[in-house]
Amino acid sequence: MSVRYARRLLALSAALLLFASLAHAQATQTKPFEPTVGQAGKDVVWVPTPQSLVERMLDLAKLTPQDFLMDLGSGDGRTVITAAKRGATAQGIEYNPDMVALSQRNAKDAGVTGKATFVKADLFETDFSKAQVVTMFLLPSINLRLRPKILEMKPGTRVVSNTFTMDDWQPDETSSVTEDCTSWCTALLWIVPAKVEGTWALPQGALTLTQKFQMVSGTLGGMPISDGRLRGDEITFTAGGAKYTGKVSGNSMSGNGGSSGKWSATRK
Repeated sequence: MSVRYARRLLALSAALLLFASLAHAQATQTKPFEPTVGQAGKDVVWVPTPQSLVERMLDLAKLTPQDFLMDLGSGDGRTVITAAKRGATAQGIEYNPDMVALSQRNAKDAGVTGKATFVKADLFETDFSKAQVVTMFLLPSINLRLRPKILEMKPGTRVVSNTFTMDDWQPDETSSVTEDCTSWCTALLWIVPAKVEGTWALPQGALTLTQKFQMVSGTLGGMPISDGRLRGDEITFTAGGAKYTGKVSGNSMSGNGGSSGKWSATRK
């Protein structure tokens, strides 16, 4: 073999190796992002919510086509996309830009881009006050950090978490699925309660209320009340053997019950 031929052979081999390397690099660059269960995120690792539980969470929230849903830490977008398929307008908040792009592709494939949007953002810096429904699959410590902001939302806002709690704020409802779900199979619902703590004037006397989230205690005309509870802006309690039900609107509330059949109260 001549030296010239050997050089040509070496040059050809190098060119082939370079071509193969470039082709591999290009294929790597164009390969779509695929999330991995357990991959690290800003605040939590990514674990997908089972689709059967997504459906149950939205059922528990009584999601309607008139609702605006925000999913905090939206991952691959499945909760937002499922809500959009039900006719709701939904937005996902996700810190990982690759996940945002994946969610957008998934929404396009599902034909719901007009109803489902995704934003690359930090959930702690996001305004979600306009949502009627908030969904999340975060850690209890993160739920607790978000809790003050959630409690300032409009009374009646529905908040649904996959599995994780809000510390001593007990859920209004809990529901689990057993079919097509082996882990992370419990949905917890909270309904943001109206603020009623304080003294209210009624014809029957002063209604003095102490509030811990949706649970209410106190007195009416000096008599202790029992079974006091809020469900959004709806209040129920029993006093003097009579049951009271009513609706709270800022510094006034009114409803049915008591000796006169109807009642109203104004905050002092």
